Amino acid sequence: MDKKEKAAALFKNGCGCAQAVLLAFADELNLDEDILLKLGASFGGGMGRLREVCGAVSAMFMIAGLKYAPADPKDHAAKSAHYALIQQLAAKFRQENGSIVCRELLGLAGPQGPEPDKRTEHYYQVRPCPEKVASAAAIVQELIKQRG
Repeated sequence: MDKKEKAAALFKNGCGCAQAVLLAFADELNLDEDILLKLGASFGGGMGRLREVCGAVSAMFMIAGLKYAPADPKDHAAKSAHYALIQQLAAKFRQENGSIVCRELLGLAGPQGPEPDKRTEHYYQVRPCPEKVASAAAIVQELIKQRG
């Protein structure tokens, strides 16, 4: 199973968008799955159901940071290069999906209450989230293939 299939399956098994993408790359990140689950937990629903940046997109950025961010926070050139990478990842996701914002991807007006939606058959029929986490995972997989 490739990373995009793994991310989609993880989402369908109850993970949030960010958790699914992060866990799909647990082996690449050499981090404990429990830590990744906790790290991604706050980003579901576009950051706690605020419907802002998609959790799958946030996870792409977290993975890029864990793998490629500069170690020296004072290295302006390296920080600029890293931010350029983040903008490229966002542009790629936006190109493939139309937006990086949760509410726009889901066709919602704005923030919702804190109660997560029940994961029913209907939920999976109307939500594009498995496809969005698969898209994010494929983008990260390509990045890692190119950069190592």
